[in-house]
Amino acid sequence: MTSIDSISPDQSLIDAVEFAENQEPRCPCVLLLDTSGSMQGQPIAALNAGLSTFREDLMEDPVAPKRVEVAVVAFDTTVRLVQDFVTPDRFIPPILTAQGATHMGAAINTALDMVEQRKARYKEAGIPYYRPWVMMITDGDPQGELFLFVDDAAKRVKREVNADRMVFFTVAVQGADVTQLMRMGFRTPLKLDGLKFNELFVWLSRSMQAVTSEKSGGKFSFLPTPWAKK
Repeated sequence: MTSIDSISPDQSLIDAVEFAENQEPRCPCVLLLDTSGSMQGQPIAALNAGLSTFREDLMEDPVAPKRVEVAVVAFDTTVRLVQDFVTPDRFIPPILTAQGATHMGAAINTALDMVEQRKARYKEAGIPYYRPWVMMITDGDPQGELFLFVDDAAKRVKREVNADRMVFFTVAVQGADVTQLMRMGFRTPLKLDGLKFNELFVWLSRSMQAVTSEKSGGKFSFLPTPWAKK
């Protein structure tokens, strides 16, 4: 398992330059991606394609490339920081592979730790920020961890969401145990229709664009979800 304990000196320097050059308010978005063995084949290929679509769509907006920050955490038997927070122009969509079990609890805690540390960096730099987003995509239920560990992570999410400190939502890919996810206390997962990852990531991009637009004031609301099963 992996956790994000501190910011590297190199990352701190990059942030300092970035914040000096771009003082726009930020909306951090963590993509929490299940790369366990059951995602092998078409699902992981479609997910990878969707990440490229996400970047391309964000870059077409006049405001979002300056305000959205993307981070990617992949989880299977291990939890990996694939991409630390960057603006879309510096986001290089990764090529993910699938293997192993589903260490969801460790992944959730890693994402929440990252969000807390990012908010602290904004405050240090005097950068205003919107409510952070975390989108978890999974095709399974937690495996390979103690249930109490996973349960504590889910309760942590619930506290953050209930206090309006975060937007956290789960996208259930075919094969996911939706009942178990709901039993853990997550809001009703949105079910992906087939492998419509491109449509999902276009939706996410447009949602981030809406939140960070000059007119929205950072107000959150779900756009229609044509990629989801009814």
